Amino acid sequence: MRVMRLGALLVLASAVAFGVMPIFGKLAFEAGVGVATLLFVRFAIATPVLWGAVAVRRALPRHRGTVLRALALGAVGYAMQAGLYFLALERMDASVLSLILYSYPALVTGAAILLRRESASRPRLVALVIASGGLVLVLAGAGVGSLDLAGCAFGAGAALTYTTYILVSDGVTKALPPIPLAALVSTGAMVTLGTVAAAAGALDFGFDPMGWVWVGLAGLVSTVAAVVLFFSGMSRVGPSTAAILSTVEPPVTVALVFVTFGEALGAVQLIGALAVISAAVVVNLPTRAPAVT
Repeated sequence: MRVMRLGALLVLASAVAFGVMPIFGKLAFEAGVGVATLLFVRFAIATPVLWGAVAVRRALPRHRGTVLRALALGAVGYAMQAGLYFLALERMDASVLSLILYSYPALVTGAAILLRRESASRPRLVALVIASGGLVLVLAGAGVGSLDLAGCAFGAGAALTYTTYILVSDGVTKALPPIPLAALVSTGAMVTLGTVAAAAGALDFGFDPMGWVWVGLAGLVSTVAAVVLFFSGMSRVGPSTAAILSTVEPPVTVALVFVTFGEALGAVQLIGALAVISAAVVVNLPTRAPAVT
């Protein structure tokens, strides 16, 4: 019981660490940090710290093929998802974006059903409908005139990219321990984002000194700490419970955004938010095994 309680607290702490990411991002933008610079510096800070954790645990990956696949996941999938997310964050309310992104559990389930990786049970199909309806309410509640269509498109792209990333990474996650996997993914993302930013001439470090604080917190708190806490908690409570506990992340973001920036969801959007989060809980519930007769 004590192990389960500790695991639950670790996963909840991870959800808070992930949930505060949009706050750090918005504050970094206010300090003059550009999207490309924020992305590169975030992973440039996180990567050596994660490799330090790998060295301490003596869990260096050895299978070359698996290492290359993990690097590719970061270089393509995670880099693209992070880029789209922060491009959206630059243009729209963090609370709305958080809920758009959090449609990914339902998207993963729907894609897994279409690919015949999972069964199309009635609760999961209902959850997909609820999630879709909730997302419509979140967006409609903002009012058509106040929505940034490009921001919504970037946010939807981030959710779809993350969905694909999860489906593609299934084999790699089974072949590598969590911390080495996180270090390899972060390395791949850092190389891609740094190369693209340098080639485009988008790296600019002449921002306000406070920008380093917010980008540093994004790298250490919302990347390193969030990942390590999540995997440490999941090892104690199991993936299904960890996924359900992680649904605390959107409410944390919504609450912190309101306190920090005064951005509040309307009544219709709150109903939509509850629908999205409820659907995320349902699709992560373990399926009941068929009775043996």
